[in-house]
Amino acid sequence: MTTKPFLQPLDRVAIALMLILSLLIGLLMLQGDVVSSSVRDFSWENQQIGADDISFSLTFSRPMDIKSVEENLKIEPPLAGKFSWAGRRMLYSLLTPAPYGTNYRIQLQDAKDRFADKEQTKRVIKPFTSQFRTRDRVILYIGADQQDQGQLVLYNLSSEQKKVLSPKDLVVMDFKPFPDGEKILFSARTANNQDLLSAQLYTVTTGIPAKPDTPTEPAGKIDLILDNKDYQNLKFDLSPDGQTIVIQRGNKNNPGDFGLWMMPTTSDSREKPTAQRLQSQPGGDFMITPDSKAVAVAQGQGAAILPLQKDANKPLDFLPQFGLVQAFSKNGSQAAMVKFNTDFTKELFLVTNQGIQKPLLKTTGSILSCQFDPSLPTLYCLLTQLVSQEQYIEQPYLVAIDLKTGQQKPLLVLPVEQRNVQMSLSPDGLGLLFDQVVPQTNPTPSASTTLKTDDGEAIATSNLWLMPLLPISDTAISTIRPEKLPFIGFHPRWLP
Repeated sequence: MTTKPFLQPLDRVAIALMLILSLLIGLLMLQGDVVSSSVRDFSWENQQIGADDISFSLTFSRPMDIKSVEENLKIEPPLAGKFSWAGRRMLYSLLTPAPYGTNYRIQLQDAKDRFADKEQTKRVIKPFTSQFRTRDRVILYIGADQQDQGQLVLYNLSSEQKKVLSPKDLVVMDFKPFPDGEKILFSARTANNQDLLSAQLYTVTTGIPAKPDTPTEPAGKIDLILDNKDYQNLKFDLSPDGQTIVIQRGNKNNPGDFGLWMMPTTSDSREKPTAQRLQSQPGGDFMITPDSKAVAVAQGQGAAILPLQKDANKPLDFLPQFGLVQAFSKNGSQAAMVKFNTDFTKELFLVTNQGIQKPLLKTTGSILSCQFDPSLPTLYCLLTQLVSQEQYIEQPYLVAIDLKTGQQKPLLVLPVEQRNVQMSLSPDGLGLLFDQVVPQTNPTPSASTTLKTDDGEAIATSNLWLMPLLPISDTAISTIRPEKLPFIGFHPRWLP
């Protein structure tokens, strides 16, 4: 009887491998950790960002020495911001929106992980480099020359490309861009109809994708959103999230029957979204709140905040001392409101969600429009002052108001005859668009009179201007002069 060997060949191989692995592990332990830390994820890598993108994150492979990372992180061109940390994740929050039309490069090298000093090693992070860019600087306006009269025009200032979006048989009256920039909501009447109350609502594509390298529809695709068969479409607003439209409508068969209607921009079913009337008291000017859940409307002797639901008879808030909401800050914490005084003057107030009501200015003229700077310290307003009480002649001017100090900085005084002026603040807060409409002196019923202001005045031509902006505290702000753009148009707006 024979006995089997104590170890089989396979056993000997396994034992040899175990010994080798144990030796290698021992050598690694003697040498210490030689693997360099690295950036595992950058949230803006090769992305296109907009004014709503206010922070990016870097995620590291191991805990880092915070000071060495913050000292060695470089962004070109520079973007001011502040750091915050959560474990291996670093967050960098911008103090102001990144300027549009710019390519950025981010770099990190020579940063150490948390254990490098304790282990007395010179080990540093694996060098990291990446890129991102901001959206192009794009403006929209209504054409006023013979070539694109009454049409919605898009011009890309970054690439110097022009697109006419709407057809010639429609005269555009007002428009609001969707937040992603892919579509524009606009009201228009047919070119052969001079009735300013005959507008219908449409959308048109811009051909600009919400994100780079994503498919999008070509520019100029028109869709009818709301007709005027039974109701006149007077005014409209698009919610900041692009999901809801609020329209002021009047019943064609009953002139006294008018009110606010609401409709979604998208539908889960195959049927087109339909408008539903808000059950509320009639009101005047209105504006959807920044959270897209309510609408501020001039109602009676004050301003009401109504919920965006079918039954809106119970206001969320009512401010009896103010007659109009001019603007909301982006985060909804502040609003610019107008008070109409018994002596026929108007006062502009800063109203906060903490209950503070701070007077900013008083004028004998009008407060036409206001917009908050994206980073909040400044409010830009288009105002008028009364220069002739007998003939009631108003002179428009632009002013910047420091919301912390109340300091007013006049930017530009416009000619007396330029009463119909509109302005638009760029998403990055670095530029102000405004128009100068020249009215028809002796309007005649011809093709040249198809363009009209909101007051029904016939337009002969109109110029567009771009004013660069600096912080209100900068002494150079008084030396800034607007630049006349090579377009004939009016009602300028920036694409978000």
